[in-house]
Amino acid sequence: MSAEFHPAVARWFARTFAAPTPAQRAAWPVIAAQRHVLIAAPTGSGKTLAAFLAAIDELVRTGVTAGALPDETLVVYVSPLKALSNDIQRNLEAPLAGIRAELAALGLPEIEIRTFVRTGDTPQHERARSAKRPPHIVVTTPESLYILLGSESGRRMLASTRTVIVDEIHAMVGAKRGVHLALSLERLESLAGRRLTRVGLSATQKPVEEVARFLVGTRNLLADGAADCTIIDSGHVRERDLELEIPASPLEAVMSGEVWTQIYDRLAELVSEHRTTLVFVNTRRQAERIARHLSERLGEQHVTAHHGSMAKESRLSAESRLKRGELRALVATASLELGIDIGEVNLVCQLGSPRSIAALLQRVGRSGHSVGGTPKGRLFPLSRDD
Repeated sequence: MSAEFHPAVARWFARTFAAPTPAQRAAWPVIAAQRHVLIAAPTGSGKTLAAFLAAIDELVRTGVTAGALPDETLVVYVSPLKALSNDIQRNLEAPLAGIRAELAALGLPEIEIRTFVRTGDTPQHERARSAKRPPHIVVTTPESLYILLGSESGRRMLASTRTVIVDEIHAMVGAKRGVHLALSLERLESLAGRRLTRVGLSATQKPVEEVARFLVGTRNLLADGAADCTIIDSGHVRERDLELEIPASPLEAVMSGEVWTQIYDRLAELVSEHRTTLVFVNTRRQAERIARHLSERLGEQHVTAHHGSMAKESRLSAESRLKRGELRALVATASLELGIDIGEVNLVCQLGSPRSIAALLQRVGRSGHSVGGTPKGRLFPLSRDD
């Protein structure tokens, strides 16, 4: 490993992974030096762990030196989706538990590192508990960060922040949510009264220089207008298996029942040929309808829908069932487009034209979601315009 991690952190990583990815190897020394960094790398290249492991290492070192970590928030992680926030907290549990075990094996005291997810789904009693005893890592969304910065208890919790990680940053650059987030990042830095280490994670956005400027803000630009930020661009070109699926009947301006039947049948055939399939649609209504028709063909226990209007419990249940391999197909909107860990997905189907080429590649990239994996996608046009 290129970074000098605490022995407990280094031992956990060595027991868990064969070697760091190129993105991780390049990022860790930069984050350890408390410099701003943008990690632009393909899906499955370990970007999230690249950001978090350096931050966790700093927490472990501080805790070992002092005997325990102070009751204050030190790391803020921001993601554009509630589902991604919940997923990140779950995925933090394994390395934190593993590192605690390594500390014990080294005869060192256990260091408690508390995490807290703050989104619109967070129950009131959990919010109250975090206000009384602040978590060391806060996982949140842009909207919930804005709310925290506007409340007395939230400001008190966030005032000690040292590092902020912005995941899937490409999904927010150039959008209203991005402007909203940029304002919140400046407010957070002003509240903390110190220069925060900003870490951005991006899978698809070009040009990366624009994303870097968005990440660091106008106060961290060099004389030539470039961002005072290390850019780690591991490249975005991956081999992909992409094909168009054209129904036998001609496509018209409005889909006929006959064409829909052909699409449902072909989808069911593709799902049957693969262990796990993600079907992306552009509206919540389509997600419900297509899930129903696939359930009729494949069995209700093998298919379900996922979108932002569903109850939190239903969304989490769908994600967990897919990750455990209990579902053959999940029909989703953009709620599952980004880097949520949903296990091994073999095929992605897109019904209708997505909003952009970047969105399509992001969705197809949910399959083959591993280092060296090949994404596999099938695009179903639903009209002549598509």
